[in-house]
Amino acid sequence: VQLQASGGGLVQAGGSLRLSCAASGSVNSARLMGWYRQAPEEQRNLVATITTAGRTNYADSVRGRFTISRDNAKNTVWLQMNSLKPEDTAVYYCNAYIIPTGRWDWIEYWGQGTQVTVSS
Repeated sequence: VQLQASGGGLVQAGGSLRLSCAASGSVNSARLMGWYRQAPEEQRNLVATITTAGRTNYADSVRGRFTISRDNAKNTVWLQMNSLKPEDTAVYYCNAYIIPTGRWDWIEYWGQGTQVTVSS
């Protein structure tokens, strides 16, 4: 199982970016999916999560500006980021709890990270 994230880049403050992350390989089902971010010399922090039923959770710092969504059939999650601020600059990591084919337990997976840089 692999999580492949894409969509990062450089944007001016006030701009928008859309991140995507697709789970591929021997995926039976994906439960909770989400995004985390890590700025230089800081710990990795939750940005947003979404359940298979579409229930969402956001960090206070992004609520109202970011929107997480998913396609269960495609095991894909997106993060629409609007009104970006310089403090949103970080490496963004996709995260998912997945049952691989042939197993019955949930395993946590991480994507490779994608850089988001917001200039002032």
